[in-house]
Amino acid sequence: MSIAYPTADLKKELQHLNAAEIAALCLRMARFKKENKELLTYLLFKADDPEAFVQQYKEEMDKQFKQLPGKSFHAVKTLRKIALLMNNQIKYSGLETVKVELLLHFCHNYIEQVYYHSSYKPLHNVFYRFAEKTKAAIQKMQEDLQYDYGNLYNEMLQYAEEEIHWFEKKSLLL
Repeated sequence: MSIAYPTADLKKELQHLNAAEIAALCLRMARFKKENKELLTYLLFKADDPEAFVQQYKEEMDKQFKQLPGKSFHAVKTLRKIALLMNNQIKYSGLETVKVELLLHFCHNYIEQVYYHSSYKPLHNVFYRFAEKTKAAIQKMQEDLQYDYGNLYNEMLQYAEEEIHWFEKKSLLL
């Protein structure tokens, strides 16, 4: 049975290792789990420029949305897959601005790309769920950022209400 030590203990132990030993440990961890490798990739190559990271991931998300199937059931499965990948990227960055920008972009792509004239409820719920997640993320931000992103969010809701016949923004407004 394997027991994981607390982070504080790990930190103390890592301080006793030299750079080569730490690098070897990191590479070994990266081999065992895809998420570890993705996190290490983010930290080494993308963490220093969050704006470029967001832009690059938005482009990737755009490609995924363009390949969205027309059938409602398959579209929901694909949307959930896109959301899972996006949530991993958000988790790697740990920045609220990255989270809000990617969530807003997801919602905007939904409005643009999804065939939402369907009466399939799970397809509708995806948009509502991500609009709520975006609202909650904005409310956790600093006041000046809340104002800026709040305006973008409310504009997105207005656009959604104009485009999607079943959508009502009342409960989602900031």
